[in-house]
Amino acid sequence: MATEEELARLRREIDEIDQEVLRLVSQRARYAQAIGEVKKSAGQVSFWNPEREAEVLQKVEGANPGPLPGGFLRHWYLELMSACLALEKPLRVAYLGPEGTYTHTAALKYFGSSVGAVSEVSISDVFRRTECGEVDFGVVPVENSTEGIVSHTLDMFLQSPLSICGETLLRIHHHLLSQETKLENIARVYSHPQPLAQCRLWLQRHLPHAECVASSSNAEAVRIAAKEKKAAAIAGKSASEIYGLPIVDSHLEDEPNNTTRFLILGNQRQAPTGKDKTSLLASSHDKPGTLVRLLEPLAKHGISMSKIESRPSKRGLWNYVFFLDIEGHVEEAVLAEALEEMKKASILFKVLGSYPRAQL
Repeated sequence: MATEEELARLRREIDEIDQEVLRLVSQRARYAQAIGEVKKSAGQVSFWNPEREAEVLQKVEGANPGPLPGGFLRHWYLELMSACLALEKPLRVAYLGPEGTYTHTAALKYFGSSVGAVSEVSISDVFRRTECGEVDFGVVPVENSTEGIVSHTLDMFLQSPLSICGETLLRIHHHLLSQETKLENIARVYSHPQPLAQCRLWLQRHLPHAECVASSSNAEAVRIAAKEKKAAAIAGKSASEIYGLPIVDSHLEDEPNNTTRFLILGNQRQAPTGKDKTSLLASSHDKPGTLVRLLEPLAKHGISMSKIESRPSKRGLWNYVFFLDIEGHVEEAVLAEALEEMKKASILFKVLGSYPRAQL
């Protein structure tokens, strides 16, 4: 009897807390609406503020007293901010589709589920839709920890005026989706070339008899496999839920820490947060030692470079452009000085954006 009374008391307290949480969340939403009205009256076009968002999330995680894990609170607050922003002005975000792709998942992870997600058939279309202002932002994959860079994304920056406004990292778990319940009955496996490559060893061990067929996207693979007998698709969990194709096996990826990095594209520059990254492209003369001279300012000023990739410049035979990720923000004096020195050593130089570093 005493136990039941104690449970009843604790539940009443939870009910009271729930009412208070609801009151405070509604109050926060009303303040967000008021901020939106102030921005509108001031003629402000962009309502999304990633540095402010990053600041809020850092404060929430830093002030977390437990027992809930920081990752949960980060996700919860992200969804809350996404819903509040939708009250100010709904964001439209283009992504490499169709619905159910990993890029779709990455867009929702970064902007929250209240965003207006717009599916595009190619990376080029995401860039073009964002450039012309039909959407507020675009989301594209740029590299995978197993298979390396997405070359088409890098190539688009050679001609696009867009900036990189942010990034997000997505741990990739591949699932085998099929109407067939036994692996031996599967004769064909559809997926995008990247997942097929990332699951190469699993496929060799478990489906050596099956034909691997490349598709334009994981979601398209699921659509095809759902209509065919003896067919399966490799895709994410969300694709299974969206298209109603059951998961037969999970975690097919050969590398357990398989992670893809996605870039957020936009037409605005971001203010410093203190935990930033800068991406840029540069090209130098095709002479001995030019790459060393190009990178020398980074070493001179103690700036860490986390990534460098080369791509054909398409402006001459064997002429290359280097894509770099470095620590810091362009508004920081030391980095600005280093970049000015790099620019002088380049024949082509372009800062693609400074933005908050992503967390898994």
